[in-house]
Amino acid sequence: MIKSVANDPVHKLLSGEDTVVYEIPKYQREYAWTRQQWDELFDDLLEEDDAAAGHFLGTIICINRTSNATKENVLELVDGQQRLTTLSILMAAIFAFLTSHADQLDEDDRIDVNNLRRQLILKDPIRPRVRPQAQNNNNADYLNVLKAAGIEIKAPVVKFLGNRRIMKAYNHFSNLIAQHAGPYTSVGPVLDLLDRVKRAILVKLEVESTSDAFTLFESLNNRGIPLTPIDIIKNSLLAAADKKRPKGLSADHVFQQWNELLRDLGDHYKIQERFFRHYYNAFKDELPSIPKVQVATRSNLIKIYDRVIEADLESRLDDILLCGGLYRRIVGNLDADEATDSFDDALANLARVQGSPSEALLLYLMAYRDTRELSDELLTEVTEILTSFFVRRNLTGNPASNLLQRLFMSIIAEVSGMTGQRIVETVRKRLRKVVSDDAAFHAKLTGPLYNENADVTRYILVALAQDAMTKETYTDLWEREGKNYKWTIEHILPQGPGLPKEWLTMLGGAEAASTTQQQHVHRLGNLTITGYNSTLSNRSFPAKKDRKDIKGKYVGFKNGLDLNADVVAASKWTAIEIDTRTEKLAKRVLELFPL
Repeated sequence: MIKSVANDPVHKLLSGEDTVVYEIPKYQREYAWTRQQWDELFDDLLEEDDAAAGHFLGTIICINRTSNATKENVLELVDGQQRLTTLSILMAAIFAFLTSHADQLDEDDRIDVNNLRRQLILKDPIRPRVRPQAQNNNNADYLNVLKAAGIEIKAPVVKFLGNRRIMKAYNHFSNLIAQHAGPYTSVGPVLDLLDRVKRAILVKLEVESTSDAFTLFESLNNRGIPLTPIDIIKNSLLAAADKKRPKGLSADHVFQQWNELLRDLGDHYKIQERFFRHYYNAFKDELPSIPKVQVATRSNLIKIYDRVIEADLESRLDDILLCGGLYRRIVGNLDADEATDSFDDALANLARVQGSPSEALLLYLMAYRDTRELSDELLTEVTEILTSFFVRRNLTGNPASNLLQRLFMSIIAEVSGMTGQRIVETVRKRLRKVVSDDAAFHAKLTGPLYNENADVTRYILVALAQDAMTKETYTDLWEREGKNYKWTIEHILPQGPGLPKEWLTMLGGAEAASTTQQQHVHRLGNLTITGYNSTLSNRSFPAKKDRKDIKGKYVGFKNGLDLNADVVAASKWTAIEIDTRTEKLAKRVLELFPL
């Protein structure tokens, strides 16, 4: 079944010395990664402590489809297209940056840049090494990415190129690289990033046929959950208890305490891992010193906790259990009958705007609330400041995600000698200093907001709707039915293809309607909240206003939310109405989330 297995760095998989290309077959889904995965890849590469060893990127499965080895060796990429496509887009963005700052490069650097070009294309004729399939313009968009990066390659002219994911990924990486280069646009950090990319490791499994590939793919994905860093930390705790046998601390007792910790943290592995990262980052100055570890990351957790456990098992375990109980409240892992208050509501909102990077700061403040004179009211105020920060940060992308952990660790260090309201104002001041200003925030609010971050967009819409509620009209817009929210984002002008003729007529014909959709459909003014109803989407504007469920209750725009009042009042819905409502709502959002 398996012809070969190679555990190779990227610079070897895409070596300029060979003619290997990676084609993505037509049956594969289109390129689907979003900003979350782009940021994770970028951060993981930068956070790797041992850059020389190379960050492990996972496994790819290929079939050799070479028909003319003198021209090129074609590997069909059955599994791994998202990673390899994203990696090559990042490489293109690095190439663009370095060639635009060629005056800072020495002779060796120029050789590296030339080799990078050869990792992206083959010559005579010029053609790409990674070849996405044609679905949804993936291949055309990728060729345009290479062209935008400064590579002389033929690329077809396509409409609305910047609205699709492949070019969005390139632009996003370009912005991250510019931030990483610093205020003086130094090539040094970017050359280091390039070296990290080249050394990153992929396991390439080459098989003989499509059936072999799918058998292998299913086998790899059906083995169950692999051993994680959390499993290894648990085993280290048990082994240390068994070996050292500290007073009153048997392996059985440690196992019991470990289960108590997991009950606090819940079943989700990502939350468990986050807790162990945040615990170290929050209390780093109180923990054993670990050489070459400035911040806890996914890749160094085992190294960190081996040292922490070895230094002082008994007291450290007690402390971890205490903080696990606090973290339980931060992540909302509460029993259904437990009473909650405004602090819990604020924590829930922080989670909804993807504010988890700040959990180390909250964990620290909650652990030392008595000595730092922090009431629930002051902790609520801090959490609301963090929510405002993350609404702005997760739309503008500033500061860069790889800077966030260090930002909150530095705030912990700064407030460690403070108390009460002074801590609140210090947090506000530090965050205001690094986040994008109102002008940059407003620019994002008036752009294709939904495309930038759908979860934060939903939070903003709910906040706008709830801001106009009274005790008598309050509706829980976060209520779920099963896994789905009962209230969901609705595009007023539908986002899907095949607009009904009523919409085409209102918007001035098919071509004008298509243009309006592309330019305005994901803007704040075209978004609202309605009751979950899958039949609402492509109906005419009047029908979407008046839609009722089988009980006669309005599920369209006449659902009683003040957020929809101007939509209900409108007689038509065109670019003009969307522009007007976008500006109106953007102004309200600026007031709702100040810093």
